[in-house]
Amino acid sequence: MVSSEFARLWMKISKDWKSHLEDGLSPALTEGQLNVLELLLQHQPMKPSDLLVYLATTPAAITTLLDRMERGGLVTRSRDDSDRRIVWVTVTEKGEDEARRGLELRDAYITEALDKISSHNQQLLVYLLGKVAN
Repeated sequence: MVSSEFARLWMKISKDWKSHLEDGLSPALTEGQLNVLELLLQHQPMKPSDLLVYLATTPAAITTLLDRMERGGLVTRSRDDSDRRIVWVTVTEKGEDEARRGLELRDAYITEALDKISSHNQQLLVYLLGKVAN
């Protein structure tokens, strides 16, 4: 009984979250691109294969995503000076601006949602979700 209620609530939260982010981020950014920008800002430069550890997708999907991001001016790819087989991905200035905008939008959405419950319950929610996630 609890599992079906959890699934219903989780799906509603996920759908609302995705809809809000996609609406707020468009047309310059998608939720997936925001996730990549956030990773790159924390770990850049990165090889496309390094993204596999963090994203649940395929190498081909990462290549397609990076192609779109490069065409949009969000990232650049460059060859390694000592080994031309290696490609490094870095965030452009436009990418940094869009990431900042996206993270602010995401943080505002989460803050608004969490403001509905007390600080203690926010901490408890994060703790419990951590237990479920791990």
